[in-house]
Amino acid sequence: MNDNQFNAEFNAELIPFKQAVEELKIKFKGIKQEYVSMGIHSPIEFVMGRVKPVPSILQKAARKNIDNSEIFTRMKDIAGIRIICPFVDDIYAVVQLIKQRNDMRVLGEKDYVHSQKHSGYRSYHYVIEYPIQSVSGPRNLLVEIQIRTLSMNFWATIEHSLNYKYGGEIPMPIQKRLQRSAEAAFLLDEEMSKIKDEIQEAQKIFSKKARENNGKQK
Repeated sequence: MNDNQFNAEFNAELIPFKQAVEELKIKFKGIKQEYVSMGIHSPIEFVMGRVKPVPSILQKAARKNIDNSEIFTRMKDIAGIRIICPFVDDIYAVVQLIKQRNDMRVLGEKDYVHSQKHSGYRSYHYVIEYPIQSVSGPRNLLVEIQIRTLSMNFWATIEHSLNYKYGGEIPMPIQKRLQRSAEAAFLLDEEMSKIKDEIQEAQKIFSKKARENNGKQK
């Protein structure tokens, strides 16, 4: 099999994972809209999703000694959903929402929010089994869900870029700066949580004025 044939077949195998990502994005965005429509604070700020590109999948499979024939059953993060929350408490509200759902099954979870990685990385991770209906019939796919605050997401995005630049070997001086900045980001989250009620009230006032202004313009 030449490279073009391999890539074509591999990309075809990724189609159900793309379907799972799109379905989950719609579902979690729908949860946010329900909160908004009821005038209740939403623990979800926004939702993103992606399917790993083929080169990244193959590189990770080689690194983890996963045979190509087992990639789609053993690799847990081919499909990924990221849920961004306004406050740290909201992370755990989303955690409970996921646990209560009957359209996905939790297979594993890791709390890197209160037990951050050595690098300073913070996030809450779920691995779920999500059922889809494909042309060939029903399938259960592994999907990783990451739940984090805006500041955690900013830090993780920067760290990811630096890891890519340095091939996973970030120089020690930069690692130390990253660790300090991770603590600063978490301190920001803690301070924002202390004035959560005031922030939410301000957001309600702003939204009300925006609706009134839109009404006047019509």
